[in-house]
Amino acid sequence: METETTTRYIETIGRRKTAAARVRITPGTKQSMIINDLDVDAYFKTDEQRRVALDAIAKAKLPVKFKITAVIRGGGLCAQAEALRHGISRALVEHDAELRKKLKKAGFLKRDPRAKERRKFGNKGKARKSPKWSKR
Repeated sequence: METETTTRYIETIGRRKTAAARVRITPGTKQSMIINDLDVDAYFKTDEQRRVALDAIAKAKLPVKFKITAVIRGGGLCAQAEALRHGISRALVEHDAELRKKLKKAGFLKRDPRAKERRKFGNKGKARKSPKWSKR
């Protein structure tokens, strides 16, 4: 018979730009991470993206291993990695409230509000870019 601790999972949402990650962590005996039905190494190709995604777990230094499953939608791969980190951080704080101070100091619990500025009307190329100005 399975105990309540092995079947209980914590579900949270992490966001960054237009990316949203729905993260489930389940305490277990071995560490594994599945993202959109792919292994973390298959989903995030670069070491930098994998490091960003796993930063929260490395910072927490918990003796417990977690099975992490995530569904990520929207944004690019870097924003998705940061959204995953945000979701994992929130879940770890729900699991152990003592981690809040450490993860908050690292900046993992705050949703990064920076996003691309909208394009303005008029004779402009982007949000603020103007055509070359000549006095004569």
